[in-house]
Amino acid sequence: MSEDVRLVAWVRGRVQGVGFRWFTRAKALEIGGLSGFALNLGDGRVQVVAEGAREGCEGLLEWLQSDDTPGRVDGVTEIWDTPRGGYEGFAIR
Repeated sequence: MSEDVRLVAWVRGRVQGVGFRWFTRAKALEIGGLSGFALNLGDGRVQVVAEGAREGCEGLLEWLQSDDTPGRVDGVTEIWDTPRGGYEGFAIR
C-alpha cells in the first residue's frame, strides 16, 4: 500500500508567462491521484503543492526538475510533509 505525502516545491527560472502552471496541472492530472495547486509567486518562482501517493508526488517532482517543462527551470527546492487535505483536484492559482 502506498504512503500518502505532501510535496511543496518552489521552482526557479523562467517559469512565469510560459504556461508552466497549466502544464504542471496537466502533468498532475496525467499522473493521477494528486490534489493541490500551482501558484505564481511575486519573486518570479512558481510554488507547487501536491498531495497523494508518494510515487505520484515523486513523479511530479522528477518532471518539474526535467527539461520537459515549459520555460526554463534553474532549480527546484522541495520539502516533504504529511498531507493536510482540503484540496479539490489540482488547481491553478
